[in-house]
Amino acid sequence: MKVTEHIANANGNTQFSFEILPPLKGQNITSIFESIDPLMEFNPPFIDVTYHREEYVYKDVGNGLLQKQVVRKRPGTVGICAAIQNKYNVDAIPHILCGGFTKEDTENFLIDLNFLGIDNVMALRGDAVKSETYFTPEKEGHNYASELVEQITELNNGVYLDEEIQNQAQTDFCIGVAGYPEKHMEAPSLDSDIHFLKKKIKKGATYIVTQMFFDNQRYFDFVDKCRAEGITVPIIPGLKPIATKKQLNLIPHRFSLELPDDLIMEVVKCKDNKEVRQVGIEWCTKQSKELIAAGVPVLHYYSMGKSDNIKAIASQIF
Repeated sequence: MKVTEHIANANGNTQFSFEILPPLKGQNITSIFESIDPLMEFNPPFIDVTYHREEYVYKDVGNGLLQKQVVRKRPGTVGICAAIQNKYNVDAIPHILCGGFTKEDTENFLIDLNFLGIDNVMALRGDAVKSETYFTPEKEGHNYASELVEQITELNNGVYLDEEIQNQAQTDFCIGVAGYPEKHMEAPSLDSDIHFLKKKIKKGATYIVTQMFFDNQRYFDFVDKCRAEGITVPIIPGLKPIATKKQLNLIPHRFSLELPDDLIMEVVKCKDNKEVRQVGIEWCTKQSKELIAAGVPVLHYYSMGKSDNIKAIASQIF
């Protein structure tokens, strides 16, 4: 079932969803099931599975020569989605990126997803890899998420890259895209960011999931700006509870967002990360309750492979 259908069927009630990471290469899927199992009592209609593109390292082979080697630390997004749908009978939503994909790769990826009965995809540009200062697309790949959305929409209309294909089967993907309440780190302004978000909607995206935020007013203002620009699709807030002191510096730097002073001071006062985790749970629970009162369609949690704090939050509100 499509995300938009899940939202419509909920009749205004806020639903619970979350995002997981594929396990590190060399680990099996048991770790995924162990993180999902405790959260199934809250009846998530869908679960997102992130995609991690290949990266490269250069190994010194002597004589001043370097050998380029492919490193892929978290493979398995498609397989995990299939396993989730089979085991839990909920919709799994794979993330699909511009980075690391040619247009042909993207088309083949989408065909595989369609064969597996996957109804939703999250279309993202993806970040620059460690060896890049700025994002660099693959040759014959997409520069922007809006281009990726357009290709998915074309496939939904039965338009393939090979124009000679006859009797083309149409896919029917529901397309999600990312929104940034505090603007994307590369955007010159929030207004310009929303301009390009609107472009993704025009090309076929049907719902938005926001980057994490820790001040609900940022989300409310973002929604107001989107609505004023004519964006009418559901806007799902993304939340993440603080779990360690290190995240006070890591999260603002990594995701280009601000932490509220009150939250910072509460974390600073903690003696250890056990106390930090409790502060994070309490803060995120408060956020969640306010967002539910405002009538958001879904609360989407970034679990980062851990479910105990998400369960503690969900137990108080769902």
